[in-house]
Amino acid sequence: MVRRQASIMHLDLDAFFASVEQRDKPSLRGKPVVVGGVGQRGVVATASYEARTYGVHSAMPMHEARRLCPHAAFLAGRLGAYRAASRIVMGILEDLSPLVEPLSLDEAFVDLATAREPLELTDQGVVAVAERVKAEVAERTGGLTCSIGLGSSKFIAKLASEMDKPDGIHLVVPGTEVATIAPLSVRVIPGVGPATFDRLARLGVATVSDLQALSEHELIREIGRAHGTALHALAFARDDREVSPDRDRKSISVEDTFETDLRGRPEMVTRIDRDARLVAQRMKAMGVFARTVTLKVRLHDFTTWTRSRTLEGATDSAEVVAAEATDLLAGLQLDQGVRLLGVGVSGLTTVAQDRLFEAREDHEEVVPGGVDVPAGTSAETLDRRVPRWLPGADVLHDEMGPGWIWGTGLGRVTVRFETAETGPGPVRTYALGDPALHLV
Repeated sequence: MVRRQASIMHLDLDAFFASVEQRDKPSLRGKPVVVGGVGQRGVVATASYEARTYGVHSAMPMHEARRLCPHAAFLAGRLGAYRAASRIVMGILEDLSPLVEPLSLDEAFVDLATAREPLELTDQGVVAVAERVKAEVAERTGGLTCSIGLGSSKFIAKLASEMDKPDGIHLVVPGTEVATIAPLSVRVIPGVGPATFDRLARLGVATVSDLQALSEHELIREIGRAHGTALHALAFARDDREVSPDRDRKSISVEDTFETDLRGRPEMVTRIDRDARLVAQRMKAMGVFARTVTLKVRLHDFTTWTRSRTLEGATDSAEVVAAEATDLLAGLQLDQGVRLLGVGVSGLTTVAQDRLFEAREDHEEVVPGGVDVPAGTSAETLDRRVPRWLPGADVLHDEMGPGWIWGTGLGRVTVRFETAETGPGPVRTYALGDPALHLV
């Protein structure tokens, strides 16, 4: 049953990782910032809005981001800082309602109908609640902004938050949902990925209104009963999913559908490596590890193969996921070409088992900053064992105090000494092994 009030809120922190970096590094405020894997094979996790004006976006290869915006600050990221900010925001939401469903570190659904204190669920009332939440988030996180969507369902609320970004509030008035979504691209509907989009395009579907013009029977005939029925319901804004605080995600996956079939294994391996890094970034953001790696391959004739391997332990390492998926690829006959390639993980847990990583004796990969790290090392293992002088990392100097790594190279590390409270600070360069300089 679709609700009669816009009592579901979706909150999305704006350019979250990059915004935390700009908050804590005054010299980067108002400037392009890109967070992600800083190596040549890295992938963008988040780009600030200043970087997005140059075409940089999440999931883009880092080398492409450097080409588009060479003057940006490219940072490796600080998961501890992001988790701390996320806990503050989720706490604000949980104080508002017991029904909060986090989707990741930077977004969540909230059921306003079950608020701890009675709320006025009129259009004006829910907007007022959103305004209070935004103000409290900004105050308690040191200035972080968020976009909030309000709607009668999870689908509409999440869509609404995208319609007024960044730092906005958007209400889809109950009763206007179908008209609101009609002119939008059909890609806004959950479940319409590249492959489904291609199949709908063959039916002449480009917008949600085009989808609304199809009968449920036509959709079922084209894309199957379960998928077709679900898409037909969402095209008319019918979504009765409840906000679920106990929502457990069972898997994480990334898939690519190609306009032209891939035929060369080296290019397939490159795609697998990229997708594995995206999957690993999502695991790290969720604070989970995976026991099973899955490879999905769809051939030119739509024959689909899925191969999985359960590991000896649990991992959040992109290198481990990529290696296992590549190994699964080796046993498949792909001479006729591949139209879809996907990498996924499942068996998620919050505990890593480092024995797996210690047992591996793979090639070594040089991490920027001059530290050699065995491939397959988990993030937590790396945190305990290897000092990582990566750009953006927090440091403390015995005389200069707190700062962050501007860059490393040729045995030296350059540090800018500033904090969120100090304003832009001075820059100094030290030998990499300077005993007065410490990673925090």
